[in-house]
Amino acid sequence: MSLNKVEDILSAQLSIQQTQGKPKRQEPVITGIKAAENGYGERYFLANHGTKAFLRMNSNAYLGLSRHPAVIQAEAEAIEQYGVGPGAVRFISGTYQPHINLEQKLATFHGRESAMLFSAAYATMLGVLPQFITQDTLVVSDALNHNCIINAIRLAKPTKKVVYKHLDLGDLNQILQANKGLFKRVCVVTDGVFSMRGDFAPLSEIVNLCQQYEADYAEGIITFVDDSHGVGALGKKGRGTEEITETKVDVLIGTLGKAFGVNGGYVVSSSKVIDYLRETAPLYIFSNPITPGEAAAASKAIEIVNSAEGLLKLQKLKSLTDRLREGLIQIGFETLHSEHPIVPVLIRDTKRTSNLVEYLFSHAILATGLNYPVVPKGEEEIRLQVSASHTEKDIAYLLQVLNDFYDI
Repeated sequence: MSLNKVEDILSAQLSIQQTQGKPKRQEPVITGIKAAENGYGERYFLANHGTKAFLRMNSNAYLGLSRHPAVIQAEAEAIEQYGVGPGAVRFISGTYQPHINLEQKLATFHGRESAMLFSAAYATMLGVLPQFITQDTLVVSDALNHNCIINAIRLAKPTKKVVYKHLDLGDLNQILQANKGLFKRVCVVTDGVFSMRGDFAPLSEIVNLCQQYEADYAEGIITFVDDSHGVGALGKKGRGTEEITETKVDVLIGTLGKAFGVNGGYVVSSSKVIDYLRETAPLYIFSNPITPGEAAAASKAIEIVNSAEGLLKLQKLKSLTDRLREGLIQIGFETLHSEHPIVPVLIRDTKRTSNLVEYLFSHAILATGLNYPVVPKGEEEIRLQVSASHTEKDIAYLLQVLNDFYDI
């Protein structure tokens, strides 16, 4: 047996990706972290770049909790007590007290009856959504939903899927109206915060619209939201898109790997829904959970977000985000209005976007450029992400570099 034939095919496919500007293989390797000093936040050392220290503006660590001493200590103590791995899937012997404690805290944090952990938020969506889709189910999805939602729908193979225009409630209304009597159940699924742009779904209006059509479908309309980028980054209390839209959806999916600074994913809902998922979701049943140490660290992160310290971090995050947006507009860059710390710089040109990413890198700033075909032509952008671990000096430095580029 040989891989020679298939390797030639795979290499050709990689060449196409290279031509299209899609490759992700050149991952920067972080080799160390320089402590904050002189009013500047942490800097990061990269492989093959010696002692040059970079400002990281492309991280999802919105509250900077991954290096919080109390979070580190909580994980270290749990590792000492339970070891570094769970040793089995949960229904065999892989459930530890830190897993139970964390699920209880997540349910309370989101005001739900119950919660359930997965190995990652991506795995959560793949594990949860298909369990609600039958041959009598219509699936309705926002046009800019994350890849995990797209693949969860593909995995479920619904009889019908309809994509509504991004944040277009009129389009959603027409879809629900047009399919009355044709399906027993509807699953409406959306991101809370859309990771490319930092805008968020109007959940209150979506829920109200679904309630208007509830009686037209025998098994009702179920709302699903992946708020991985919203939880811990939006709202005065960090409850995410639900908090700022003052509503609750039926099934909420989140991550422990962004604002909470640890690892893993979760779903919160009613006790009956979670009990059903524990018996049916294959990515929960047949996958090891996060480690007991990670669960303990995430529990501590939730405690911090709930504390006075957490409220101050959220206030600082909003202040720095507002400062960056205001500064971009003053320079002359185009951005989107949002409260979220994802701050897109809309360049609308592939070459100029690539040039700006390289310019930022040359000035020791890590930022992510999104070019065609990852985004449509004319939508090219730099995605900047603010963290509570940044400082006023960090934002001022970033804006000065961007201003210099704008003048070129």
